[in-house]
Amino acid sequence: MTAPEAESLRVQPGPSRRSARRAQAPVLAVVALGGALGATARYALTLWWPTPSGGFPWATFVTNVVGCAVIGVFMVIITDVWAAHRLVRPFFGTGVLGGFTTFSTYAVDIQRLADSGHPAKGLAYLAATLCAALAAVWLGSAAARRVLTGRQS
Repeated sequence: MTAPEAESLRVQPGPSRRSARRAQAPVLAVVALGGALGATARYALTLWWPTPSGGFPWATFVTNVVGCAVIGVFMVIITDVWAAHRLVRPFFGTGVLGGFTTFSTYAVDIQRLADSGHPAKGLAYLAATLCAALAAVWLGSAAARRVLTGRQS
């Protein structure tokens, strides 16, 4: 196959591909803005409530549980109650709450506890966060559904 033949077979981005990318630019922008806000709030909480060496990481625990409860409430609001603008969910759900909750720090905290001679505390933190986060999403959505729509989950 000659170079001109190979070039003619290569897929060129057409107008529909460019317009699809252009349509995603606002989504990317609001996710970035929301993520910056959420991460800043989380960082401020860790400065206000530092974890001593070998101590239970309460700031991260509370951040993740509160963030999960808010996600439960938010999802009910935007699916059952309010027809939100198309950028609300990426901004608040993915951006703000994604930046606020921090399951990567949760994993690092578990590793630090284990490495510093507190493996039982690390295991307790692992289980407590998982159970509390799942319960928070369920309770948040159930409470929001009951209060806002009058339905039970």
